[in-house]
Amino acid sequence: MLERIRRLDQVTRVQYGLMFIFGTLCIVAAVAPLEESIRITTVGTLFGFTAGLWVSHLVQVLQRAADVRQGDVAG
Repeated sequence: MLERIRRLDQVTRVQYGLMFIFGTLCIVAAVAPLEESIRITTVGTLFGFTAGLWVSHLVQVLQRAADVRQGDVAG
């Protein structure tokens, strides 16, 4: 598995790393002994960052696939 991660380009590794960090922080904040409104706000914000990174990564992957396909059609 580590070899597969090493083969990924740098941007993808950074995106995965940030998703892991924000996802972990989201879980930690969910069980933290904070006031309920602060905990809800913190978890929501961290989850939003995680989901935003995931959507950004998905769009990037789809754009690369479309570029490859467009190159195949044009060539």
